[in-house]
Amino acid sequence: MSFLSFFKGYKNFGIFFSILCIIIITIIYNILNVKQPLNIYQPAGVSVELVDSTIQHIAKYHKIADFSLTNQNGKTITQDDYKDKIYVADFFFTTCPTICPIMTKNMAQIQKAILNDDEVMLLSHSVTPKIDSVAQLKKYAIEKGVIDRKWNLVTGDKKQIYKLARKSYLAVKTDGNGDAYDMIHTENFMLIDKKRQIRGFYDGTNSEEIERLLDDIETLKYFGGS
Repeated sequence: MSFLSFFKGYKNFGIFFSILCIIIITIIYNILNVKQPLNIYQPAGVSVELVDSTIQHIAKYHKIADFSLTNQNGKTITQDDYKDKIYVADFFFTTCPTICPIMTKNMAQIQKAILNDDEVMLLSHSVTPKIDSVAQLKKYAIEKGVIDRKWNLVTGDKKQIYKLARKSYLAVKTDGNGDAYDMIHTENFMLIDKKRQIRGFYDGTNSEEIERLLDDIETLKYFGGS
């Protein structure tokens, strides 16, 4: 066997071995990066400070309750407007000088990311509904670049909004009953799936948490939104 023949044989083997290594590495990479389903949060599994005492025992089947509120255009918004949708929810008020502007800016970032995604929407609840009239919400929506088809800012009955925060979204660290003197303030964003289940909690003032939320939306979509 000549030197050239010997070298050619090893060259072919080297090419084959290289291709085989690439295939093996690709398989291992895909195995290690298989998406895992997101957790489904139940009242019994969430920090007790976030959960109303009347539902702290619930360990399964928790869902966002039915609601009827009014958005920035004076339209009645119910759970039916979010049927078969993934959505991000939060609680804010338009006159908040501290965390709300940051939260709204980050929600606008999410809106930009999901703008052409028909599966995903946003829902922001005012915690000062008497101040945040439809006209006030509309003014705020225009200032912050809210796109109506993607993002509803809602006002309405204070007791209903506070009950949603405390008993549906598990978003509030304080007790109260939603009366004239009651006030909640939370930085939490909640990710809700197509079955109205909570799939994640995020600090709405933290840009890294926003990136995690966007990644989790993609994971949720990968599994069909629920």
